[in-house]
Amino acid sequence: MNEPNNLNLENPFPEPFELEITDTIDLHAFNPKDVKSVVENYLSEAYKKGFRVVKIIHGKGIGVHRETVRKVLAETAFVKSFKNAPEFSSSWGATIVNFVN
Repeated sequence: MNEPNNLNLENPFPEPFELEITDTIDLHAFNPKDVKSVVENYLSEAYKKGFRVVKIIHGKGIGVHRETVRKVLAETAFVKSFKNAPEFSSSWGATIVNFVN
């Protein structure tokens, strides 16, 4: 079966696009191989915008994304602390991040 030339099965969004930076990002919308760079870029932009607390939703699953997120957080100089979200706000399926002032 031949696919049309303009159909890219590996990347449905061949052109980069910008997301509005808010105090929450949900990683479910991103390709798993991009999670590390998405988190790095998100943290940088959220910090530049002046947020002091952000929420990263990585899902519960088996913890692969959570570990990736927390490794990035541990290596980011302007991250003051991070922890699981409260029980009624995603719990261990999200991480709350506090930036330095």
